[in-house]
Amino acid sequence: VLIHGLVRDALGRKMSKSLGNGVDPLEVIDQYGADALRFSLSMGVSPGNDMRFSTDKVESARNFANKIWNASRFVLMNLGDTAESMEGKTFSAADKWILTRLDETIREVTDHFENYDLGMAAQKIYDFAWSEFCDWYIELAKVSLNGENGAATRAVLRHVLIALLKMLHPFMPFITDAVYRYVPGTEGTIMLSAWPERDAALVFPEDAREMEGVMDVIRAVRNLRAEMNVAVGKRAHLMVRPKAGWEHAMEGAEEYLKRLAWVSEMTLL
Repeated sequence: VLIHGLVRDALGRKMSKSLGNGVDPLEVIDQYGADALRFSLSMGVSPGNDMRFSTDKVESARNFANKIWNASRFVLMNLGDTAESMEGKTFSAADKWILTRLDETIREVTDHFENYDLGMAAQKIYDFAWSEFCDWYIELAKVSLNGENGAATRAVLRHVLIALLKMLHPFMPFITDAVYRYVPGTEGTIMLSAWPERDAALVFPEDAREMEGVMDVIRAVRNLRAEMNVAVGKRAHLMVRPKAGWEHAMEGAEEYLKRLAWVSEMTLL
């Protein structure tokens, strides 16, 4: 039995007929969707505490659903009808990073579910899906999708998408089930699928650390371009002096920098 707090209005008042501040959930669902309403009532809520209902939160959850939908379309478009296996693949630095982050996210989300901390579980899924999978990995994956490492990247995209859909399903059952049925190699409804399991063979802490360092460089270059008012799309020659021990990581980062930081070429000093 889960005992939760009250859902109050945007001003923190208890909803009542006399105040006329009640909310008809069917009207909210018609406007934003059932998944968006469910997710907005779950994320950021601590056990037992009251929460304030806000259409801004529901709209934000709807935007998140759109983000998941568009990311899924990208993955499915690149998979075609092929269910790429993870077996025997040579993974890129970006692949190893997202697989390591997926393992950590599965651990954290599972722990939160087992402790009935549903708000934190939703927050962890949101952060992983929006920031790491959609904003970073999908962009990084575009570097290798059409190269010799493309099969491995497609396998990772499929693997991570399936795990993400399964973790998100308790909060957003409709969109996750709709997408899951289109993923190659899946059968039936996601409701009957197993919870994602951690795999020690798909965890690469050192490679993930190096990739996060490369991502910090990409952020730094973007910030420098913004500070110096460099026109968007104008490419620049980047000169980097790596810290001791980071030479190898930076040597393999040129293609990522070219795509995500608008670099024409990179020189290591």
